[in-house]
Amino acid sequence: MYSLKSVVPRTLRHFTINRQASVPRIPNLTNHFTTTRITMEHQYKLKDLSNLDLKPGEKKEVEVEGIEGGKVLLCNVGGKVTALGHKCTHYGAPLVKGVLTGDGRLTCPWHGACFNATSGDIENAPALDALPSFELSEKNGSVFVTGDKETIKSSRRKPNIRITGGVSSEKVVIVGGGSGAIGTVEALRETGFKGSVTMISNEGYLPIDRTKLSKALIDDESKIAWRDEAWFKDGSIDVLYDTVSGIDFEGKNVLTKTGGSYPYTKLVLASGGNPRSLPLPGFKELGNIFLLRNVYNVKNIVKAIGEKNKKIVIIGSSFIGMEVANATAKDNDVTVVGMESAPLERVMGAEVGKIFQKALEGNGVKFYMNAGVEKAVQSTSDSTKVGGIQLKDGTTLDADLVILGTGISPATEYLKDNKSIELRKDGSLTTDEHFLVSGLKDVYAIGDIAAYPYHGPGGEGGLTRIEHWNVAQNAGRGVATHINKPTAKPKPFIPIFWSALGSQLRYCGNTINGWDDLVLQGEPDEAKFVAYYCKGETVVAVATMQFDPIMTQASELMRRGNMPSKSELKKGLKLESINVPAEVKM
Repeated sequence: MYSLKSVVPRTLRHFTINRQASVPRIPNLTNHFTTTRITMEHQYKLKDLSNLDLKPGEKKEVEVEGIEGGKVLLCNVGGKVTALGHKCTHYGAPLVKGVLTGDGRLTCPWHGACFNATSGDIENAPALDALPSFELSEKNGSVFVTGDKETIKSSRRKPNIRITGGVSSEKVVIVGGGSGAIGTVEALRETGFKGSVTMISNEGYLPIDRTKLSKALIDDESKIAWRDEAWFKDGSIDVLYDTVSGIDFEGKNVLTKTGGSYPYTKLVLASGGNPRSLPLPGFKELGNIFLLRNVYNVKNIVKAIGEKNKKIVIIGSSFIGMEVANATAKDNDVTVVGMESAPLERVMGAEVGKIFQKALEGNGVKFYMNAGVEKAVQSTSDSTKVGGIQLKDGTTLDADLVILGTGISPATEYLKDNKSIELRKDGSLTTDEHFLVSGLKDVYAIGDIAAYPYHGPGGEGGLTRIEHWNVAQNAGRGVATHINKPTAKPKPFIPIFWSALGSQLRYCGNTINGWDDLVLQGEPDEAKFVAYYCKGETVVAVATMQFDPIMTQASELMRRGNMPSKSELKKGLKLESINVPAEVKM
C-alpha cells in the first residue's frame, strides 16, 4: 500500500485546484482494491425468433422481450452465432448496418469503431467501451439470451481497469491529455499493466471528445469528457495538470513548469498540436480573433457570438474552418476565406471540395477562395477589437469576430533544445511501427507529433504524420500492447476520419504519396457520393457522404489488400458487393 504522504512533495500537499491553471493534482496511489458489481442475469426471449439459422457472415438485430428498448445483435462468425450489444458505444450507430468480416471483426458504419464479433472487445478506435456479449440458448422453438437487464439496455461494457494482485514497479508517464493519451491509459490497464500510470496534461481538464469542439462548439468540458474523475481513480491513473518543460532522457525524468520531476520506465509523448496563428498586422493586437483547439477557446468564441446575428469571418477552408462554418451558419452571417480554389482541395481535390462548398452555400455561408489575407482591421466602434479582414485584392470583409482554422504544428516545443533527440523539419518525431522514437530507448510518440511508417495502400512504408483522432487513439492502444507484450507484432490499421460539412463526411486511407485520378460515384450534386482516390490502379483513399457503410467496407478491404482496382470501379463495380475475407495482408 502506498502512503500519500511519502510520495507527495511537501510543497504540493495543500492547495486548491484551479481548473484553468497549470497546477498539478495530488496523485491517487492508494486505490488498489477490487470491488464487484452484483448483476442479476436472467433469460430473456428474443422476439419473433424461432432458431439461430443465420448464414456465415450474416448479422441480425433482434428485440429482447421484457426489456423496453432492449435489443441484441446476432452475428454468425465462422459458423458460430454470437449475441452482442446492438449499437456502437462511440455515438450509438446501429451495428447491424456495419461490416462483419471473415475474421470476426464488427465495424461501425459511421466512424470506424471496431469490435471482436465474438467477445465484443475493442479492436479499433474511437470507441472506449466494449460491447457486451451474451449467452444464447434454444428451447421449445424459441431463442433466449442470458444477461443483465441494464447491460442489455445500455449495449456497452466498460473496461476492467482496476489493478488486482500485486503492484509492479514499472512507471509509465504520458505527456498529453488527448485522444492518444486516453487510448494509452485505458489499454494499459485493460491489458493488465500493474505499474503506476501518470498522465500530465496542460489543458486543465480530463480528456474530452475534441472533435465536438469544432463540429458543435460545445464549451462545457463535462459534457464531452470521455471519463470522469472516479474512473481515473478506480484505475489508479494519476492525472496531473501541469506543463512539461523538458525531459531528461538519460535519467528518465519528465520535468514540469511547476518544478515537478516524474521518473519513468516507459514514456509516451502524446502532446498533440498547437494551432497556428497568422503573422500579419492586427492579428496579435486586436481582440475577438480566436484560435480553436481547446474548451477555453470555444468558451471565448461562444461568448463573442452571444445570441446570434454576428458577422463571423473564418480564415481557413480545411476541416476546422469548414466545421465551424457549418456549426455557426444557422444564426449568423458567416464568410470563409480560403487560399485554395475549393475547400479542402489539398486533401480532397477541387471536384469534391466544391461539393462541400455548395452544401454550405445552401446554408448561407459565403466563400472567398483563391484569397490571401493582408491584415486584420480594427473596429470603428472599439479600437481594441477586430472590425474586419482585408484581403490582398483590397476587399474588406466586415467582422464582429474572426476564427482561425489555419492548421496546427506539432506541440514539441519542450524538446526543441534537447540534445538527445532530433526533431523533423516540421517539429515531429520519427518512430517505427511500434511508435518507438528513433534513437531513444523506452520512449514512444503518437498522434499529431509522430511520423510513423504507413503500410496501407500507396504508403509503401513511408513516414507519414496524420492528424486524425482515430489514428492517435489506435496508436495509443498499440503502444500499450507493446509495453505489456514487447514481442507482439504491430497491429495494422487504416486511418479514418469524419467531418460535419452539411452532411457527414467519412474518409479512410491516406494520400502520403499523392493521387492522380478520382473515380466519383453517386449523386455529387446532392452531396451523396463515393469518391475513390487512385494512384495508378491502386485506390489509396475513399471518401463518402450518405453512402454508409462504404467507407467502413473500404477500410477493411484496404487492410486486407482486397480493394478493387480503379479500372474495376470505373466499370461500375460496387464495393458493397465484395465480401471481406479473413486474411490480413497489410
